[in-house]
Amino acid sequence: MLLIALAWRNIFRQKRRSLLTALSMAGGYLVSAFAISLSEGSYNGAINFFTEDHSGHIQIHQANYLKRPKIHKTINNPQTISTQLKQNTNIRSHTLRVFAPVLAYSETKNSHAQLVGIDLALEQQTSRLAEKIIAGQFINNQQNTAGYYAVMISSNLARVLNISLGDELILISQGADGSVANDLYIVGGIINNKNARTVYLPLNAAQLFLSLPNKVHQIAILLNHSGEAIEQAQHIQQLLSAESLLGDSFPGESVTVSSLIPKLTQAEKSLRQNLTNLTVSPWQEVEATFYQSMQADKRGMNITLGIILFIVFIGVLNTVLMSVMERTREFGVLKAIGSRPLQITTLITLETTMLASMSIVTGFALSIPLILWFKNTGLKLSQPVDIGGVVLDRMTGDMNLYVFLAPAIAMLTFSILVSIPPAFRAASISPTKALGSH
Repeated sequence: MLLIALAWRNIFRQKRRSLLTALSMAGGYLVSAFAISLSEGSYNGAINFFTEDHSGHIQIHQANYLKRPKIHKTINNPQTISTQLKQNTNIRSHTLRVFAPVLAYSETKNSHAQLVGIDLALEQQTSRLAEKIIAGQFINNQQNTAGYYAVMISSNLARVLNISLGDELILISQGADGSVANDLYIVGGIINNKNARTVYLPLNAAQLFLSLPNKVHQIAILLNHSGEAIEQAQHIQQLLSAESLLGDSFPGESVTVSSLIPKLTQAEKSLRQNLTNLTVSPWQEVEATFYQSMQADKRGMNITLGIILFIVFIGVLNTVLMSVMERTREFGVLKAIGSRPLQITTLITLETTMLASMSIVTGFALSIPLILWFKNTGLKLSQPVDIGGVVLDRMTGDMNLYVFLAPAIAMLTFSILVSIPPAFRAASISPTKALGSH
């Protein structure tokens, strides 16, 4: 307690110097917290864009479909998995999709396009597709009086083919059974997307078109908490294994599922094999390029903030050294009356740490209203950005424990490090020389 009282008294012996040092450290904390908030907010916004717009937090595919997509790499009997997912309280929603490249024809033009078959009810709960309709309406599963399904197309494809609502659209592709897939559809809605050339069909119509009865290529899952993507993906992978679904053994018997395989029906064997080959991927794997870029950028930002704090604490080091040199006689007296070098080292370290702690509290108090405003209101962009039909017009930050805790830990660490050289110098002072100095 005596050392703490001495450290507290020594901080205020040079009020102006201590105040300027504390303000510089508080400024460093404020800049660091704001930069981290901006970074976290920007990346969380980008993550929410990818996951809530189309990718979901988790995706389920057959084998290595994500890396090498093929029309025959399907998830069979997806309703079995869908039932399992609906029982998971950590999952907000999920949807079923099929994909295929197609050639799209209008009366006068043609273009390549991506066909996406969607479960109409589940898609509206899992993605923002319905929000991006700029003409027409969200399609349904019903055929019109002429027997044609309605489709939605991206605005880019509508421009390329020079078609609009109510026009006919012919699609040609290859079915999963090797047959030529071709059919005529009616444009029922246009999606705001100026980059992609996409055609959206009802899932049953897409399965019929591609000869994929009761099969899908992707199950996209939206979680209640995006931060749990990796853990939930691992959990779902375990649940979807055949051993987990069928049970390792029956109560009261020492018989494993493996020994019961011959007793399974052919349908059950097929389902078991299909579930065994499924791959569950969190968004960090689905959007691997973005995730790796984000991690690299975060490391670069941390290095930049480290340099800023280093510059701030160079000034702190200078202040502490000046304080030690001015108090040479004082340290000589302390050693003459029996103070140990460790006690003097601890005293100097305590002074610097307490000054840094006060600066952190001040910086924390100043940063709360700034970051709170930045999180709720943000900065309005002079030029809104259209990304896949979603308009981003504001730059906002994030407000969480990491934003405030990371710079605080960094500053306390730096304060301890910069206090070590002056502390060692003070502890090594000779009482005879110190008392003889003026």
